[in-house]
Amino acid sequence: MDERYFPQQSSLSVGLRRRCPRCAQGRLYQSYLKVAEQCESCGLNFSEVDSGDGPAVFIILIAGFLIVGGALIVEVNYQPAYWVHAVLWGSLGILLPLMLLPPFKAWLIAQQFKHKAREGRF
Repeated sequence: MDERYFPQQSSLSVGLRRRCPRCAQGRLYQSYLKVAEQCESCGLNFSEVDSGDGPAVFIILIAGFLIVGGALIVEVNYQPAYWVHAVLWGSLGILLPLMLLPPFKAWLIAQQFKHKAREGRF
């Protein structure tokens, strides 16, 4: 058991910075969405961390709402050519989820750590 004291971190702050949920110093990811084996600063083991499909589902809903809503507003107010819609919303449909997924996954992992969530057992 680790003897050091770590003050409780804000899940939102840790998630946005993609840091360790215990010490807020070490990096959570070793690559784009690949969670590191352990924290490089405090040594917290990340092997049991599993956010599942939660981040992807929430990002699909959030990005879909923003993109479809934006497309409808632009169409009603400006009525641009179809190629403008394709370029604007197609590129936003690719970039927005790619930008939102890492911090949202890190936030859910921080929430798991904060609430001591574990896999269900009988």
